[in-house]
Amino acid sequence: MMKMTAKIFEVGDRVSVLDEAINGVVVTVENNEITIETTDGFMMTYFVNELIKENNTNYLGSINTTDTLHKKNIDSTPKKKNNVPVFKSDKIEKGIPEFDLHIEKLVKNFRGMNNFDILNIQTETAKRHIEFAIRNRIPKIVFIHGVGEGVLKAELDFMLKRYENISFQDANYQKYGLGATEVYFKQNVK
Repeated sequence: MMKMTAKIFEVGDRVSVLDEAINGVVVTVENNEITIETTDGFMMTYFVNELIKENNTNYLGSINTTDTLHKKNIDSTPKKKNNVPVFKSDKIEKGIPEFDLHIEKLVKNFRGMNNFDILNIQTETAKRHIEFAIRNRIPKIVFIHGVGEGVLKAELDFMLKRYENISFQDANYQKYGLGATEVYFKQNVK
């Protein structure tokens, strides 16, 4: 297995964030931390192991060093396209940030924690994501809380009701089942 280092990433590289629907361009590389500008214009910092280069074929040369590959003749004149109408939707579905609030996704080891401690970590994490979304004018996020006994969902609902410019509802049932909440941030139009 190849060890990932910051040298793999350079300023200007297009990258995707693992486990999140976020893409962007590398702005700075410092040790194992990479700062990217997302396609939505946000500056975000990730560790090297949280990112992957888009369309990176540099590894192919080191994987197959045999002379069994042959050059293929490629016709340099493009073929004519048939005039087939292309339909584009006006509504572009961008990646909506999803945050899994299950405790095993938030901490490495939760053994020895009581239910109060677990709930406290989950709600503080949700609050951090809400504050971040408000500061960065993110229009919508999804919290995945699971079904369980409904304690986390009730606590999340209570917390969301305290914010003025937020509305929320159960998330798409087909995608998340009953265990997620969509949060909408009403933007101030000035």
